[in-house]
Amino acid sequence: MELSGSLFHPAWLVLFATPVAVALFYALRWADWTRLRDERQQHVWLGVIVFLFFLWNMRVEIQPGFFWHLSGMVIATLMLRWSLAVLAGTIALLAVTLSGLNDWSGLTPSLFFAVVLPATLTQVILGITRAYAPKHFFVYVLVNAFLAGGLIFLFVSLLVVGGLLLLEVFPWHELKQNFLHLVPMMAFPESMLNGWLAAIIVAYKPHWIGSFSDEEYLHGK
Repeated sequence: MELSGSLFHPAWLVLFATPVAVALFYALRWADWTRLRDERQQHVWLGVIVFLFFLWNMRVEIQPGFFWHLSGMVIATLMLRWSLAVLAGTIALLAVTLSGLNDWSGLTPSLFFAVVLPATLTQVILGITRAYAPKHFFVYVLVNAFLAGGLIFLFVSLLVVGGLLLLEVFPWHELKQNFLHLVPMMAFPESMLNGWLAAIIVAYKPHWIGSFSDEEYLHGK
């Protein structure tokens, strides 16, 4: 989801810019640039950017300046890992903003909620499942892609709604009527998008998924 900068006081825009700047700094620092020396992996990274751009073009305006669209950041993070996923999402959102679908003042809150937060939560869930869950193909797809897609969408949605209510941007009854009661239905396609893409890519193009390893999840299972 994306937010217009017109919804926030300038001080809040600066506040959003701080974690976004920190995330971009570490994304550039930690990115596996050697991976992109491989032409095939370059195509994967660029393909994810194009995929996110067109996915984020298919949107609905919930309230003035409050847009919802499918995220796709879970599968992007599983494919590219956190650093390259954050950079890919940033480039895609810059292209979306350049095309006029959102204002430039809304870039930092949108980057935080649409790119940085989903990618970070995906990486956290991936780390937890690697540490405590059985290393199995179905666990990888069901937990890291399917369940993570829905749960992260629910968490980000509630966080955004809570912030908009706290700042008195929109009244409760409008958010409840136009967005909250639709959240469970919106979470399901997000889960399906990430789950099905993860299953298909792991089955046919496992080298596209940077967080997946045949030796770790398939051999001997």
